[in-house]
Amino acid sequence: MADAQQQNSTVLKKLIIVTVLMFGFGFLLVPFYKKICEVTGISKDKIAVSNTQMDPARWVSIEFDANVGKNLPWKFEPLTAHLRVHPGEFKQVMYRVVNTTNRTMVGQAIPSYGPARAGSFFQKIECFCFTQQTLKPGEEKIMPVQFVVQNDLPKDVHTITLSYTFYEQVKADAS
Repeated sequence: MADAQQQNSTVLKKLIIVTVLMFGFGFLLVPFYKKICEVTGISKDKIAVSNTQMDPARWVSIEFDANVGKNLPWKFEPLTAHLRVHPGEFKQVMYRVVNTTNRTMVGQAIPSYGPARAGSFFQKIECFCFTQQTLKPGEEKIMPVQFVVQNDLPKDVHTITLSYTFYEQVKADAS
């Protein structure tokens, strides 16, 4: 029994030593990394991250449009009317919507593209159009659209218009 306790005590001491050494090694990695960067001349300020999927030789103009359906009394507008992007470049624009009524309303934005064939090359990563938007009376929301125009956009397409139309979503009563 005493022999087993002795062995357990020895294993525990070894585990404690290994744990302390691992912690010390992890702690020393930061200054060690800085020293290696200093010796080799690598600096985080000198490293330029580039998107290898982006086509820097090509520009595409994007125009943003906003509309509301005839029964939806909201104000809706893009905060950026147009911009130029390189295909493959990640971009974000914002839209503003205001419920001008004195009642809570639910709307859904539906996108359309001009030319229509450009829609399959316009990849939205985040968009308010993915979900219904509930606005309280007088409420204003600023909503993002994050997108990338894909590199394989036909070469003859130089301008894309992204247009959203908000429509009121009427909840059906459960009977």
